[in-house]
Amino acid sequence: MNSTEKFRNYINGQWKNSISGKEYEVFNPADKNQLLGSIPFCSKKDADLAIDAASSSLHEWSNITAPERGEILFEVLRIMDSRKLDLAETITLEEGKVLSDSEAEVKRAMNIIQFSAGEGRRLLGNTSQSENENNVSYTMRKPLGVVGIITPWNFPLAIPAWKIAPALICGNTVIFKPAFSTPLSAIKLVEIFEEAGLPPGVINLVTGSGSEIGQSLVEDNRVQGISFTGSTEIGTKIYSDGASKLKKIQCEMGGKNAVIVLKDADIEKAAKDVVIGAFGSTGQRCTATSRVIIEQEIYEEFIAKMLIFTKDLKIGNGIDADIDIGPLSSLDQLEKVTEYIGLGVEQGGKILIGGNRLEGEIFDDGFYVEPTIFVDVDKENIVAKEEIFGPVLISFKVSDLSEALDITNDVDFGLSSSIYTKDIKQAYKYINNVDTGMVHVNSPTLGGEVHLPFGGLKSSGVGHREQGEEGFNFFSELISVYIDHS
Repeated sequence: MNSTEKFRNYINGQWKNSISGKEYEVFNPADKNQLLGSIPFCSKKDADLAIDAASSSLHEWSNITAPERGEILFEVLRIMDSRKLDLAETITLEEGKVLSDSEAEVKRAMNIIQFSAGEGRRLLGNTSQSENENNVSYTMRKPLGVVGIITPWNFPLAIPAWKIAPALICGNTVIFKPAFSTPLSAIKLVEIFEEAGLPPGVINLVTGSGSEIGQSLVEDNRVQGISFTGSTEIGTKIYSDGASKLKKIQCEMGGKNAVIVLKDADIEKAAKDVVIGAFGSTGQRCTATSRVIIEQEIYEEFIAKMLIFTKDLKIGNGIDADIDIGPLSSLDQLEKVTEYIGLGVEQGGKILIGGNRLEGEIFDDGFYVEPTIFVDVDKENIVAKEEIFGPVLISFKVSDLSEALDITNDVDFGLSSSIYTKDIKQAYKYINNVDTGMVHVNSPTLGGEVHLPFGGLKSSGVGHREQGEEGFNFFSELISVYIDHS
């Protein structure tokens, strides 16, 4: 990537600088001396232009048939397939995750686009028998209109894809605001949509100030819906402000995901999965494993297994093929994670392994922290309650599943959780009593499949779920039709 490259916004089919001419620079979190490019720093005026463009193109785009819209997405898929490695390398360079994780993210984005493209022939309604003679009644779907898409830095390609693709297939036009620190993947995704033949104004990319641009999307009455992924604090404000404007709002927010390991579990598999879930992508996933709750009979053995797997992890620049864990995404993230670790210790937690910022050689140029496991932590400790969003795992010892469920559910979040057991009765007790939107048995808390809903309970989300059929339900309105043909 050319470090001197100046990137632009995309509004009404044209690549443009910000109206103010202001820019900001993006650096590689694995090497803070590597400049990746200059990005337009936009404001409300730029957002207004994007909303103008999306509004002007809405009628034409929404009147293209859904199968035709699907064909454009299939072309997007074809182009993405030809650029898989470039997209993965871009993710690694700007976000820091290891290349294998970035390749998996590209694949996830492609799966989403493929699924959404096929929905062009499945935007179905229902017919029903009318209570009146000589009447026909049925339902059909219409687009919301202009929608705002606000995405986070930790999945800079996949999360935009899983919002934008269903929005477009339903006939909406889009203003896309990517994360401040990871705009390059977003720019490349929009370039692909342009090359695939998406008409001008249907998708508009505005980079820069999240608060100012996001507020513009919330306040402008021409924007009918907003899909947001990010912090609970910001998501709650967007939901509240948007509701006051009668907008349709979808917010996917934080997680404090727990894995329960019962005494009959496959300890080797469970320990390996917990380590991957906690430390993969440097713990910077909303579905990352943050807590592990272990039945007391196997506690010592399980902890010992986790230590072995954790010590084997290789930390470094994610672009190198043999690296397991890359840097945190920014200095802000590094400071946040190390502050949480310090508070956890102050509040009585014991660090079993890790806990330090890595220094020396390549580590001095990036934002690296050791994978960290806490033991002997009170359940009221801040590290047991709040989302850290880094490679920090909290362990608990419990007497049985009931106690494990109490700890699992005793947080504000409810995104994902998992249990490891061979006992089907225990598995179903867990499934029926855990307060999370996604439930795993004998598999990690991570991710999900594109044809199933994604989202959580409590402070983890509000509004429609994302992905699967629910994703299309959010980006469309269901219309009831009554025809009297007497």
